[in-house]
Amino acid sequence: MAHPPTLELFAEELRLCRTAAGLSQDALGTEIRFSASLVAAVEQCRRIPRLEFTARCDDVLKTGGRLERIRKKLGQEVVLAWFREWVQIEREATMLRWYEPLVVPGLLQTEEYARALLCGASRFTEDELEQQVVGRLERQAVLDRNPPPLFVAVLDEYILRRPVGGPAVMAEQLRHLAELARRPRVHLHVVPSATGAYPGLNGAFVLATPPEGDDAAYLDNQLHGYVVQRQADVLSLAETRESVRARVLSHDESVHMIEEAAKAWS
Repeated sequence: MAHPPTLELFAEELRLCRTAAGLSQDALGTEIRFSASLVAAVEQCRRIPRLEFTARCDDVLKTGGRLERIRKKLGQEVVLAWFREWVQIEREATMLRWYEPLVVPGLLQTEEYARALLCGASRFTEDELEQQVVGRLERQAVLDRNPPPLFVAVLDEYILRRPVGGPAVMAEQLRHLAELARRPRVHLHVVPSATGAYPGLNGAFVLATPPEGDDAAYLDNQLHGYVVQRQADVLSLAETRESVRARVLSHDESVHMIEEAAKAWS
């Protein structure tokens, strides 16, 4: 299977830098506190390098930030044309408010969950699918920004029960959600399934607050997504979101439900 060119470049640079430093995959894994099998998987383009992995490799191998610069290009080269405007808005936002009734929000997805979702959509070739996984994971760097945006996500409980990718993938994904929820600027809320019909079930949306100017929103459909900037429409979505929030569990209650669901999938 062909891989995104920048992913292959990252793998080659990592391998060259590791060899130049006189380190085996085992030794590098020990130094960066990740497994040797992960190092091998990244060098073979079987795993996408995450931000923390990349930063530790740059530090240990003394690359001057070379690997991080390559990783940033990964997301830029694979983003679909119609999605680029939203990615820029998302990257600069000081606050992101996400409502999702069907799947885990993209910025919170694990690699395997994202791959299972994209595979299930049946819209991409194998190579295109891997490129979209790269782009989705690269977008998640916005949550590691300094300072990060305030991120508030409202999820339907059904998301915790839908077997995307199978039990192992779901268990990992839900543990990841619970871990992210420990960050001070990440707030998760679950709408319990006992709620029945409620405002918002017509579809997901995201509201973004920029450093300056008016809020924008993002809507998705079967063909593509689009940015909403007409303020009357943005206000309507904001009102829907507030109506949904009236039905949610608290952050702590939601995290407890997520942790219990992760155990059930394990």
